[in-house]
Amino acid sequence: MEKLNKTKTEKKKRPIKVIQFGEGNFLRAFADYMIDIANEKNIFSGDIIIVKPIPYGDLNRFHEQECQYTVSLRGMVDAEAKIQNRTITSVTDAVDSTIEYEKYIAYAKLDSLRFVISNTTEAGIIYEETDLLTLTPPKSYPGKLTQFLHTRYLYFHGDKEKGLIVLPVELIDDNGSHLKKCVQKLAELWNLGVDFQNWLEEACIFTSTLVDRIVTGYPKEEAEEMWEELGYKDELLVTAEPFALWVIESPRDISDEFPLDKAGLPVIFTNDQRPYKQRKVRILNGAHTSFVLASFLCGNNSVLESMEKKYVYDFMYHTIFDEIIGTLTLPEDELVAFANAVIERFKNPYVKHSLLSISLNSVSKWKARCMPSFLGYFEKENKVPQHLAFSLAALMAFYTGREMRDLALVGNRAGEEYLIRDDEDILHFFMEKSNQSSSEYVKVVLSNTAFWGLDLSVLEGVYEVVLKYLEEIRSFGMSEAIQHNFN
Repeated sequence: MEKLNKTKTEKKKRPIKVIQFGEGNFLRAFADYMIDIANEKNIFSGDIIIVKPIPYGDLNRFHEQECQYTVSLRGMVDAEAKIQNRTITSVTDAVDSTIEYEKYIAYAKLDSLRFVISNTTEAGIIYEETDLLTLTPPKSYPGKLTQFLHTRYLYFHGDKEKGLIVLPVELIDDNGSHLKKCVQKLAELWNLGVDFQNWLEEACIFTSTLVDRIVTGYPKEEAEEMWEELGYKDELLVTAEPFALWVIESPRDISDEFPLDKAGLPVIFTNDQRPYKQRKVRILNGAHTSFVLASFLCGNNSVLESMEKKYVYDFMYHTIFDEIIGTLTLPEDELVAFANAVIERFKNPYVKHSLLSISLNSVSKWKARCMPSFLGYFEKENKVPQHLAFSLAALMAFYTGREMRDLALVGNRAGEEYLIRDDEDILHFFMEKSNQSSSEYVKVVLSNTAFWGLDLSVLEGVYEVVLKYLEEIRSFGMSEAIQHNFN
């Protein structure tokens, strides 16, 4: 079977506007996918240069396929399971910053260049004071970016019209602010001068972004079958869910220059991304954390399997709509639309999301994702949120074990062992406390300020409600406890 190449697609000639640090699945199925759609609709009209920022691996597959590849979106759309395939033609070159340094750094001198996109993992945006400007290229991503921007500054003689807009998508809070600080510190460390630092401030725009899409990557087990359906071999094929969200917080309005939203794409420009992050953490992540431990103890192993059990689905639904949404600040219609999209994502038949994988570090997850809604509901309604209180009891039931093995606490589900993974001190706490009487166990967990940042047991009614639920879980089992209380 012939490989995907330009003879199979129509490729328009466009100016290069984007340099992208990172060739991984997420950027290709997210940012590049959106830019490709905007290009097709003649709204953006700009191509992408992909840069491999690390010395490992190669770009052979990109060159063999002339930098084209297929994105296959698979999931629920309007309550139907659908597959949507798209050939991406907006990547015009892929360059290795290590072994093709001269070619790579020459792109800094490209007149049409305007945007920098990056995904170098959460560990990529770090300040390394041992990094050097004279390296070809510097070791860290901030080092590479600083050198790239300085090269551009020198080539265009400090022209403020030649600054770049930086769009990092690394999964850390305020990613753009952190990246900008790293670049500023390196500029100072490397003595690049006040004029360059002023150019960074005045000519360049560092945005902070929030991104959301599950990218399942290369479908190794299904690839050949999918190639047959596509009619060509694509070794860069990447699969993802249909849902996507890109929130871009910028100190200056860039929506006219980067008008992806005008192509009907899920891109939001704002001067404050915090409400959108709060929405994602509380609804998407909070819903996950609120039901996965209970569902696992009911005998389920994946999110999809959980959604097929009506009593688990109903529990999740009412947690979101009765106890979480009312604590958030965005308009209700936006919150409801997002919540409905989240539920469709949970039902995606193409994503087998393991409950045990999601259970990792559930104590800190419950604090970050569920406790703000728990406390917000308690303060607003002056009563205990029943579903979230049950999820806390389910956490205590899940974190029950008598021995450690392979740095994990060993739990038991109907005679079947499972491994509970969290910080070592947390696991030792539960190993010592989880086999106490229900009243003692609930008290010591709720009052552990190291877990929650406050003593939850002093909130009126919380101890009594959580104790009631844990006793029922221990006496009757998780399935019966959920159905007795919430059906």
